[in-house]
Amino acid sequence: MKGLNKVILAGNLARDPEVRYTVTKRAWARFSVAVNYRYKDTNGEYKDGVDYIPVSVWGSLGENCGKYLKKGSPVIIEGKITSRSYEANDGSGKKYITEVNADNVIFLGSGQGNSSGTGTDSSSGYSQMPPMNDDAGYGRSIGESNFGDISSQGFAGVSTNDETDIPF
Repeated sequence: MKGLNKVILAGNLARDPEVRYTVTKRAWARFSVAVNYRYKDTNGEYKDGVDYIPVSVWGSLGENCGKYLKKGSPVIIEGKITSRSYEANDGSGKKYITEVNADNVIFLGSGQGNSSGTGTDSSSGYSQMPPMNDDAGYGRSIGESNFGDISSQGFAGVSTNDETDIPF
């Protein structure tokens, strides 16, 4: 039976990407993504937690991550979990690493001068999407007037002035 290994992460970079190159001049970017979550403790109280997930990105997508991302940048990562081992240089023995090998990185930043365009590394199949530059509604409540004015999006006959008129 064939297995399934698919990961989707949404979070913020915990550190700046570190870009290195292999001997064949292929780019390799590494960084960690901080993913926040909420859980109930044994007393029934809600607590906030964070996981720091290591991510590797190869090829031109890795180069673009090094150019356009920095600590705190919001991203969505699509990829697969991989494990590998290596012999430590300090002689302490074999070390094991589990990380996400990204197939796609979606830049969710504010777009403040960061327009990276779209690139594809044909040797790996990785693609990179441009950052979203439209933050007009960011930080606004859905209760505010004209938030997400759906009448301008082609939903004729739907009023956004009264919550009782919501069509679902």
